[in-house]
Amino acid sequence: MVLVHDLTFSFAENEDFNHFMRTVSPNWEKISRGLSKKDCISAYDIEKKRVTSLLKEVDRVSITTDLWTSTVQDVEYMVVTCHFVDYEWKLQKRKLCFRSIIPPHTGVVVCDELARCIADWGLGKKLMSVSVDNASYNDVAVNLMKANLNLNNHNALVLDGKLFHVRCCAHILNLLVQDGLGEISDIVCNVRASVKHISKSVSRLTMLSDITKQLNLSNKKLALDVCTRWNATYYMLQAALDLKDVFPRYQLRDSNYHYLPSEEDWSKVQTVCTFLEEFHYVTNVISGCEYPTSNLFLLELTTVKKALSRHVKGDNDFMRQNGEQE
Repeated sequence: MVLVHDLTFSFAENEDFNHFMRTVSPNWEKISRGLSKKDCISAYDIEKKRVTSLLKEVDRVSITTDLWTSTVQDVEYMVVTCHFVDYEWKLQKRKLCFRSIIPPHTGVVVCDELARCIADWGLGKKLMSVSVDNASYNDVAVNLMKANLNLNNHNALVLDGKLFHVRCCAHILNLLVQDGLGEISDIVCNVRASVKHISKSVSRLTMLSDITKQLNLSNKKLALDVCTRWNATYYMLQAALDLKDVFPRYQLRDSNYHYLPSEEDWSKVQTVCTFLEEFHYVTNVISGCEYPTSNLFLLELTTVKKALSRHVKGDNDFMRQNGEQE
């Protein structure tokens, strides 16, 4: 429970929890926070030994890393994931570490943290490639890391490191789509403000629910996006589009609602969502972690290029202008 639900070690000392456990099991004995911590660390050590043993059987591994922020704990950290093919020719993925990183996130800081992780797992002579997004500090980090590995271990990298730096194709697509969404940023902001306004109180959600029932749309729900993830914005726009007939009726009941998109706005949202559906499919394909993707990305990017070209030659002025810019 502590590991899965991100609970504090002291949760085991909670009186309500212990009362519940004594009710279901009279022989239950209270666990201290110290023992709880010890058990968690023991579980980690056992799993680390298992992964270490598995990695000893592997000649080459590829790693990927990214920086994240925990909104719950307000902590910024780096996660490193290892990908490899085991001795039974099965694709494997293991998370190697989470490391807290204090801003600013420079290339040197990222390189140092990666170096510690690699040394901890003894992978210095087994690295095939490092996959990262297109942030400038990652360019610095990977170049430093490649230089260090070549300096300390002659012929440690395949083809002198020509295959070492792999740029995240999904992130490139994300940048492309975000740039395109910028062309309708005012419409996206209106839809986002609408969703936030309605979701802010139970009474507003109830009002929306009543309208959806009247229109036989009760199976449709609003979705709020995460601004940095284009596919979340796509979900939000698509969900709002399904409820576009609800918003004007909601406005009649809520005098504080001032974000109603126009018919022209909805037309643009419809066009953009139809187009983004292709990007959504491609992103899902090349973001898969249960199968190899290096043999798929070129074909999928060709699909995107054809879609852009099709819109450039199309009759829709709005999409033609966006396609030409991309």
